Amino acid sequence: MPSTDTNKPLRHLWLIDGSGYIFRAFHALPPMTRPDGTPINAVFGYCKMLTQFLDDPAIDHVAVILDAGRETFRNGIYPQYKAHRPEPPEELIPQFPLFREATRAFGLPCMELAGFEADDLIATYTREAVEAGADVTIVSSDKDLMQLVGDRVWLFDPIKMRKLGREAVFEKFGVTPEKVVDVQALAGDSTDNVPGVPGIGVKTAAQLITEYGDLDALLRRAGEIKQPKRREALQNNAELARISRQLVKLRDDVPVKERADSFDKRAPDTSKLVPWLEQQGFRSLLAKYRNGGPAPAATPAAVPGPAAVAPKAQTAVIAAADDRVATARDWRISDRPFSLIDYELVTTAAQLEDFVAAARKAGVIAFDCETDALDSLNANLVGVSLALPDGPVGDIDVSRRRAAYVPLGHRPPAAPKQGALDLGGEQAAASGSDALLPGQLALADMIRVLKPLLEDEGVLKIGQNIKYDYAVFLRHGVVIAPIDDTMLLSFVLDGGKNGHGMDELAELHLGVSTIKFADVAGSGVKQVSFDRVPIDKARDYAAEDADVTMQLWLTLKPRAADEHMSTMYERIERPLIPVLVDMERAGVKVDATELKRLSADFERRMAEYEAEAHRLAGKSFNVNSPKQLGEILFDDMKLPGGKRNKNGAWATDVGILEELADAGHALPRAIMEHRQLAKLKGTYTDTLVTQIDRRTGRVHTSYHMTGASTGRLASTDPNLQNIPVRTEDGRKIRKAFVAEKGNTLLSADYSQIELRLLAHVAGIESLKESFARGEDIHARTASEVFGVPMAGMDPMVRRQAKAINFGIIYGMSAFGLAAQLGIAQGEARRYIEAYFERYPGIRDYMDRTRKFCRERGYVMTPFGRKIHLTGINDKNPARRGFSERAAINAPLQGGAADIIKRAMIALPGAIEAAGLKTRMLLQVHDELVFEAPLDEADDAGAAIKATMEKAATLSVPLVVEVGRGASWAEAH
Repeated sequence: MPSTDTNKPLRHLWLIDGSGYIFRAFHALPPMTRPDGTPINAVFGYCKMLTQFLDDPAIDHVAVILDAGRETFRNGIYPQYKAHRPEPPEELIPQFPLFREATRAFGLPCMELAGFEADDLIATYTREAVEAGADVTIVSSDKDLMQLVGDRVWLFDPIKMRKLGREAVFEKFGVTPEKVVDVQALAGDSTDNVPGVPGIGVKTAAQLITEYGDLDALLRRAGEIKQPKRREALQNNAELARISRQLVKLRDDVPVKERADSFDKRAPDTSKLVPWLEQQGFRSLLAKYRNGGPAPAATPAAVPGPAAVAPKAQTAVIAAADDRVATARDWRISDRPFSLIDYELVTTAAQLEDFVAAARKAGVIAFDCETDALDSLNANLVGVSLALPDGPVGDIDVSRRRAAYVPLGHRPPAAPKQGALDLGGEQAAASGSDALLPGQLALADMIRVLKPLLEDEGVLKIGQNIKYDYAVFLRHGVVIAPIDDTMLLSFVLDGGKNGHGMDELAELHLGVSTIKFADVAGSGVKQVSFDRVPIDKARDYAAEDADVTMQLWLTLKPRAADEHMSTMYERIERPLIPVLVDMERAGVKVDATELKRLSADFERRMAEYEAEAHRLAGKSFNVNSPKQLGEILFDDMKLPGGKRNKNGAWATDVGILEELADAGHALPRAIMEHRQLAKLKGTYTDTLVTQIDRRTGRVHTSYHMTGASTGRLASTDPNLQNIPVRTEDGRKIRKAFVAEKGNTLLSADYSQIELRLLAHVAGIESLKESFARGEDIHARTASEVFGVPMAGMDPMVRRQAKAINFGIIYGMSAFGLAAQLGIAQGEARRYIEAYFERYPGIRDYMDRTRKFCRERGYVMTPFGRKIHLTGINDKNPARRGFSERAAINAPLQGGAADIIKRAMIALPGAIEAAGLKTRMLLQVHDELVFEAPLDEADDAGAAIKATMEKAATLSVPLVVEVGRGASWAEAH
C-alpha cells in the first residue's frame, strides 16, 4: 500500500483501543486532580501508556482509536443494544475531552467515526494492514476484539503486559478466533445487552459450535438436540441469535478517511506537548519532554510473544501521584515461590538515603512501623521497615528485591529485680535502662530523610493495615500519600472467605510461614514490648513484614482489576482511611463523674437484686456461679425445662432464664436483671473511666475496617458499637458522652435504611410509594398484611408488623417470630405467609439471592461489595441454614455499610466547603455523631443531612434524622 504520507514502510501496525483503556486506567488509579480541580487520574495513566509506545523503537506505525459516541448502526438493528449500560462515573466524564487532547498533543493519529464503534475501525485497519503484508498488535483487553486474532494479529493487554494469540482465544472461548462470533451470538453479553439465547453460556455455546460447525448449521439442526430445554431455547430464540451475531460481529469495511500506512510514528512536537503537560501539572512527564524531547533511554526489550509469557505470571498496575497526579508503572511477579532474602540493617542516614533513592526510582515502596504499644495515638516509634519489588521491569531499574529495617528506639533487655516476680515486659520496662542501644538512627534523622518520600505523591506507599502507620506518622508531622493497603485489598476480594491478617495471607497466597511476634518478643507474662527486642531479631521480623506486604500487594492488586473490585477498593475502602484516623484522633469527651455516678447506682441495684435472689431461693448463694444457680433452680426449686451441659451441670444461659422468667418465675428474672447491670458496670461505666486519655480528656476508639464481612465497621478500646440502646439503663450510658464547653453534639441517623434497601433491590412498588410519601412504614405494612386501617391503629398491631419487617430481612423463621411476639408458631407462620402474599417481590428476592449465593459462593451489595458465605452449600443443615439467612440480609446490611462509608468520605469536604469547624467523632452502624460549635449547629446539621442523603441514589429516598443535645443521649 504505497503512500506519500509516510516515510517508513508498514511492517507492524499497533492500534491502541483508547476507549477501552480509558475505563481500565480510571479504575486502576486513585482519585487525583489537576490544579484547577479537574479529575485527571485516567488521563495521566493514559499519557504514561502513550509514552511507552512512543519510546519503543520496535514500533514504527501506531494510532489511537476512540469511540465517537454511544449511538451506532447497531442501535438500528437492536434498539436495546447497550441500553442498560450505566452512566460513566462522575469523575470520569470531564476527562473524556482530555483524552483526545492528549493524543493530539503527543502527535499520534486519533481516529473515530460517527455511527461506528472503535472496534469496527480497529477491524478495518487490521484488515488493511494484513492485506498489505504487515503484522498487527491491538492494544486492548476487550474480549470482543479476540475475533480478529490470527497468524499475524495479536492482542496486547496493557494492564497485564501480556500478548495474546490464538491459544489465549481458545482458552477464553473454547473455539478458534474464527468461531468467536458464533459463540458470542449464542451466549450473549449482559454488559452490552446482547440478548443471545437464554440459558446458554460460553462453555455450552463452544460445545455446540464445535459439534455443529457454525451458528447457521446449529440453528438448522436444532431439532436434533436431545436436551429438551436447550432444544426449545434454540428453536424459540433463533432470530435473537441471528440478531446477536450482527451485534457482536465487527465491521471491517468502515469508510475510514485515513489509510493504515499513514500512521507512522513521529516524535511529539514539544512546543505543543509541553504547554499541555504544564496545564495538567504532569511533572514527571514534563521532566521527560521539557528539554526538547525524551531523554535517551535504553532500548526496551521486545514485547514477548505468547509463548514467552509465563502462564501464571501476575502483574499489577499501581498508581502513585506525581504532584497531585499519578504515575503508573507495571510490575511483574514471576511464577515462582516466595524466597527468603538477606534483610538489611539501616543505621545511618546515608544508608537510608540510598534506599529512598531506589524507592523513588521504583515509584513504589512497602513499609511498616514498629512501636512499643498498640495505641497509635500514644505509641512510640521503635523502628521502620521498608521493602522494594523485583526488577528490572520496563524502564525501572531495581536490580533486586530488597527489604530493610531501620532501628530507632531499641533499649537493652532487663532482668527482673532480685526477689521480684517475673512480670515479663512490664517488669523489664520498669527495671531496665531507658538508654537507647548504640548503632541506631536518630528519630529526627529518620523523619528528615523519610518524610519527603512518604509525602511524595510520585511514590506509592503500601502497608498492611496502613491506617495504624498513617496515624503514628501523623503525630510526627508526616502525612503519608498516596497509599495502598493489602489488608483492605484482601477484604474487598475475599471478605468472608478467610481472615485478612498478614500471617494468614502470607500462608494463603505466598506459602510462607512468617516470623511471629511471640518468636521475637516472647509470650504470656514473659512477653516484652518491641523496644526490648534485640535489634538482630527485630530486623528479620520487621523487614519480613515489609517484604511480605510487597509480595502480597503484587499478588492482590491485579486481582482487584481483574475481578472488577477496583471501584469498591478505590472509592469506598481506601479513601476512608484518613477519615477514620481523624475521627480516632478527635475522640469524644466523656464525663467521668457521670460514669462513676452510674456505676454506683448499678452497684446499689445489683445488691438489691442479689438480696432478692437470696430471698426467693431461701438461702444465700453466689449469684455469679452458674453451677450454684442451676442447682437451686432445678434441684431445689424443681423448675421445669432444665438441661444439662456436657460437663453434667445445669445450663443457665440467657435463653433458659428468659423462658423461665416468661413463665412467671421471679428468681430467673432477678438473676437476669443482676447480670444486665453487672455487664453494663463492668464493660462500660467502670472501664470507660480508665480509657479516658489523660492528655485530651476524651475517649479515642479504634475502628477496624475488616471486622465484619458485610463491610460494617467495628470498634475496640472501647467498643462503642455495642452500647445497648434498647434498655433504659443502656441508654443512660450515652448520657456520659458529652460535648466540650461551647459545643453541642449532633446525631445523624439513617432512617430505616435496610428496609429502604429491601424495597429498592426487591422492587416492591407499594413499599417504594410508602417511603416516597414519608409514611410510617410499619403501620403501612400492618395495614397491608392484617387489613386494618392506618388511622387509629392499635400499637400492638404496628409492633407485630415492625417485628415482621425487620425479622424478614434477618431471615427470621416462624419459630423466631413466635418467640419475639409471644404467640404460637402457627400464628407466626400465618403472619409471614400473609406478608409474602402481599409483598411477593420479597420472596422472589430471597429465592433469587439464595440461588445466586449457592451458585457463586457470595452475594453482592447494590454497590458491588462481595460477601462470601462459605457455608451456603454445607451438608450440615444448621450451618447451611445460617448461611442462607445471612445471604438474605448481607446485601442489605452491606449496602447500608457502603452508603454510610460513602457519606463519611464526602462529609469532611462538605463541612470544610461550608466553612464550618464541626468535627465527625463517631460512627455506630447507621449513625454518625458530630461535635459542633453552638453558633454553627444549625448550618452543620443542614450540611450533614444533605450530604448523607446524597450519598447514594436509590429508587426510594434516603432520609436522615438529625438531633442535637449536650450529650449523646439527648442528641439521639
